Amino acid sequence: MPGLRDDADTAPAARLGMFGGVFTPCTLTILGVIMFLRFGEVVGRSGLWAALGIVLAAKTITTLTTLSLSAIATNTRVKGGGAYYLISRSLGVEFGGAIGVLFFLAQAISVAMYVIGFGEAVAATFPALDDQFLLVASTTNAVVFVCVFIGASWTVKVQYFILAALAAALASFYAGAVPAFDPAALRANALPDWGGGSLYSMFALFFPAVTGIMAGANMSGDLANPSKAIPRGTLLAVAVTGVIYLSLAVLLAGAAPRAELVENSFVIRDLAVAPLLITVGVFSATLSSALGSMMGAPRILQALARDNIFERAAFFGIGSGPANEPRRAIVLTFLIAELAILAGDLNAIAPIITMFFMVTYGLLNMATFYEAVTGNPSYRPTFRYCHWTVSLAGAVGCIGVMFLINWVWALAAIAIITGLQWYIQTREVEARWGDLNSGVAFERARRALLRLEQEQYHPKNWRPSILTLSGTAWTRPHLAQYGHWLTSGHGILSLSHVVTGDAEELASRRTSYENTLRKFIERETVQAFPAVVIAPSVRDGIASLLQVQGLGGLRPNTVLMGWPNEADRAERFGQLMRLSAHLNRSFVAARFLEYRDPDEDDRPLQWIAPPGPIDVWWRGMRNGPLMLLLAHLLHRNPEWRDHEIRVLRVVSSEDAVDDVRTHIEELAAESRITVQPVVVVSDNVSEAIQTTSRDASIVFLGLQHPDADDQAAFYGRIESLVGDLPRVLLVDSAGGMELET
Repeated sequence: MPGLRDDADTAPAARLGMFGGVFTPCTLTILGVIMFLRFGEVVGRSGLWAALGIVLAAKTITTLTTLSLSAIATNTRVKGGGAYYLISRSLGVEFGGAIGVLFFLAQAISVAMYVIGFGEAVAATFPALDDQFLLVASTTNAVVFVCVFIGASWTVKVQYFILAALAAALASFYAGAVPAFDPAALRANALPDWGGGSLYSMFALFFPAVTGIMAGANMSGDLANPSKAIPRGTLLAVAVTGVIYLSLAVLLAGAAPRAELVENSFVIRDLAVAPLLITVGVFSATLSSALGSMMGAPRILQALARDNIFERAAFFGIGSGPANEPRRAIVLTFLIAELAILAGDLNAIAPIITMFFMVTYGLLNMATFYEAVTGNPSYRPTFRYCHWTVSLAGAVGCIGVMFLINWVWALAAIAIITGLQWYIQTREVEARWGDLNSGVAFERARRALLRLEQEQYHPKNWRPSILTLSGTAWTRPHLAQYGHWLTSGHGILSLSHVVTGDAEELASRRTSYENTLRKFIERETVQAFPAVVIAPSVRDGIASLLQVQGLGGLRPNTVLMGWPNEADRAERFGQLMRLSAHLNRSFVAARFLEYRDPDEDDRPLQWIAPPGPIDVWWRGMRNGPLMLLLAHLLHRNPEWRDHEIRVLRVVSSEDAVDDVRTHIEELAAESRITVQPVVVVSDNVSEAIQTTSRDASIVFLGLQHPDADDQAAFYGRIESLVGDLPRVLLVDSAGGMELET
């Protein structure tokens, strides 16, 4: 079985602070190619008011996601892998692995988007290179690859110069656009003119611009204090870039006619007071965004590979150099980006990236929502400005926007996530970190138990909750086997063992026996729970189990144990039967003359039903209903479905045969259980049972717990009754169920 490790982060001490490690890469990625080359088109086609709405909607989603990111990042020690690490440690390995693959691809394809934008900027600046667009883009991709391959520390230093160039470019634009601002142009550009597009297509075109909120989180393994740097740096970047985009929309709408906004991808440069600074800014922004994605994507793949979710990806988990650089993953990122460059243009790539990022953001919000709403005691984020309603709104917003943009691509993205999640689940990858699955299951179980406790019991809702006195189960596997068959898919099975002695002295032995039961349960794939108690005697231990095992409405209602093989054990057996009856527990004793003991080589047992019918000997309504229902539950198992259920009764006269057969048929009709009625005429009940059921696979017989002074005689009567029948379940019903319900 594949395993995961949570200690694979072997990089040296992190060194980046909030400004250099989070704010700067986030800001540079957000203020990138879309702002310089496509935002004019968004404003021109959408009009000012719709453009402002697009910016605010996109910023709302990213702000909600940032709040969720901040909460979950301050609730755990964040290692390398960014969003993948956070989601996998919350939603579990299946969703984490799926989102890791998708997020890696989104970041790798983002490199292509930014490099294509750089190529467009070069072609617009140097028209002679217009025919060499792919060469320019591919060369740029190679340069970005080399820069990142050298190391993240060198690339981070370059970001400060790029940030300065970006600030100068924006200043140049503001200095030129403010004097050119015309209220008449603003009014003319206030309303949309889609020109074949739509609000949703413009939103899809713009949204990749704001996906840079993960640029800082992707560098989590290189941050000195991720739990502080990620919330502060990301929120500051979202706020600053939000103000910039809103102001750009107003100035563009008021400083240029609609046709120029739509058709001139370099309208920002033409409005600037120093066009050269815009050109430098475009080059710097697109390169920095490409650098950010080229740094982030490999770190996601490296973290994913180290978790050993996909065995073939382990190659990419190996780091290089003293900084543990993910150079193997960098090479793969470069190749994927190059394929995207050769395959598509900017407008074709943007919506695909939008879907991938939306799915990632949606699951990140869901992770935070589940952490908060389940009341997990371990969910103690130091970031206090995120409520579960905020996370839920972020998740719903992401999913809703996906379908509004393009429902086909939305379904495709969800299908990819579901397929990856299913694939990982089928591989049974074992995670060695805590996730939300157990927390969500606990919360559901807690609420269900409270509801079960509050509701009035009705016989219609009776289900077998069997406490099996199986010992360690290895020596009495038939008890576990039949307990599993009687409850599988219908009830609850507990395999119990009593350790005799002093509880304080034998506490460690109790744990050992419980682990033995767990190993048996796992190897034999039994749906059961282990239960081990320490008591001065076996009788006291069983009495404790009968009284305290289970919780609320899930306490055992039936005891299953082996029939004593020797007469000198009849007294203790009778005591246990009476105790069960006094505690209102039904009692089933398995009298098996032969069964397979587990082999010395620990091979799994063969769960094969013996041939022959399932015989239920009817002697009245005291035990008959429970016997027939247990026979029906046994019959529902795949191994027993070709075994007919026979309901048999002994009569002393031929005159009673028709009436008894009719009674059995009516009983079967009322209980809605298919049975074969059999009426045996005999004056010797014991002989009739042994003769008729000689070839039965299993025989159900009713009994009544003996009085204290009748235990030895009781044992003798039952032995005489069943004789040499190989497999008999003796049932003493405590009621609580009705066949006709």
